[in-house]
Amino acid sequence: MTTSYLPYHPDQAHLLPVSASDWLPEGHLAYFIADTVESLDLSAFHARYAKGGPRKQPFHPAMMVKVLLYGYATGVFSSRKLAKRLHEDVALRVLAAGNFPAHRTLSDFRALHLEELSALFVQVVKLARECGRVKLGTIAVDGTKVKARLQARQREADMARGRHAGDERKPRHPDGTPKKCKPFTRDFGVPDDADQTSFTDPPSRIMKQSNKCYDHSYNAQTAVDEAHQIIVAAELTDCAADSGQLPVMAEAVQRTVGALPQRLLADAGYCSEAALAALASCPCEVIVALGREGRENTRIDAVKYPHTASIARTLKSEAGKAAYRRRKAIVEAPNGWIKSVLGFRQFSLRGLQKVRAEWKLVCLALNLQRMATMVF
Repeated sequence: MTTSYLPYHPDQAHLLPVSASDWLPEGHLAYFIADTVESLDLSAFHARYAKGGPRKQPFHPAMMVKVLLYGYATGVFSSRKLAKRLHEDVALRVLAAGNFPAHRTLSDFRALHLEELSALFVQVVKLARECGRVKLGTIAVDGTKVKARLQARQREADMARGRHAGDERKPRHPDGTPKKCKPFTRDFGVPDDADQTSFTDPPSRIMKQSNKCYDHSYNAQTAVDEAHQIIVAAELTDCAADSGQLPVMAEAVQRTVGALPQRLLADAGYCSEAALAALASCPCEVIVALGREGRENTRIDAVKYPHTASIARTLKSEAGKAAYRRRKAIVEAPNGWIKSVLGFRQFSLRGLQKVRAEWKLVCLALNLQRMATMVF
C-alpha cells in the first residue's frame, strides 16, 4: 500500500496572481514595521529629492526606510547582506514590493539620510507613549561599549604593499613568486597590537569591554522606561567614563519625550558630585549607587559632597533600596538584546556623528521589535 502525501508539485505554475499578503502569517514583524512607517512623517526624506535635477528615478523613501528598519530589527546591518536577502527573504520582498535596490543604493541611502533616520527614533518613542507603552514613571540609564571599525584601512594599506588575504605572511613579487626575505609579522589586515589609533575611525577610543579586554570602541548610552522596556533616549560618546553622562541622558529624555520621569536610576559609574549637582533642580528623584554592592562608600563628607550625601541617605532607606533594585532588570536587558539577539557588536559607519546616528537607528529597530510583540 503506497503512502498518501499532501500534493507537492514544484513545477506547477500559479494559475492566479499571488498576493504578497499570503506570504507571511498575520502579526509578522514586517507588517508592523510597514504600518508604523506609513504613520510616520517622512517629509524630510522626500525633501532631499524635491530639488529635481538630472538623475535616475530614485526608490521610494518609505520602501527604503522599511527595508533598512526590518534589516536592523532582524540583525542584518550590512548593505551587501541586505541586498542579498531582498532576493531570498519573503518578509523583505513583501516590504520592498517588487523592488531590488543594490547594496550600494542601500548604503548610499543610509549615509545620505542618517540624520533623518535618527530623527525617526523620536517619532517612534512619541508614538509608543501615545499608545501607553511609555509611562515615564521610572527610567534606568546604562552604558555599553560597542566596537568601532578598526581593520578596514589596515587592509587597504596591506594591499598597497602588494599583500592579499591568505598570503601566509610571505612577501611576493608582482608576478606572485615569493621573495627571499623575512616573512611579515602580522596576518593580512590585522593591525599591530601596539597601534593605539583606529586606522578607520580615529575618534573612537580604547575602552575596556565586559570581557575585560580592551578595544577601540564608543560608549553607547540608553535610557529605558520601566513599563515596557522601551528605549526613550539613545546617546553616544567617545569618553569611556559614565560619570558625566547622567545629566546628558536626563536632558535627552526630556528632549525626546517632552517630559522627565518621576525617578531616574543609574549604577555607580554615573556617580559624581558634579553630575548630581547638575540634576539638583531636576523635578525627578535621582538614585545612583555609590559603589559596588557591599563596597559602598559610607563615609561621605556632607559639607564637601552634599548631593552625594543626600543619595547615601536615600539608599539607606528601604524605599530607596527597593527602587534601586529595579535598575538592573529595567535597563540591562535591552543592551543585552542589542548585542546578543540583534547581534550588533560593531558599528558599520565611521565618525562620531555617524555612529551616534547609527546607534539611534539600532535602538529604533529594537523599539519596533518590542512594540510588535506587544501588539500581536
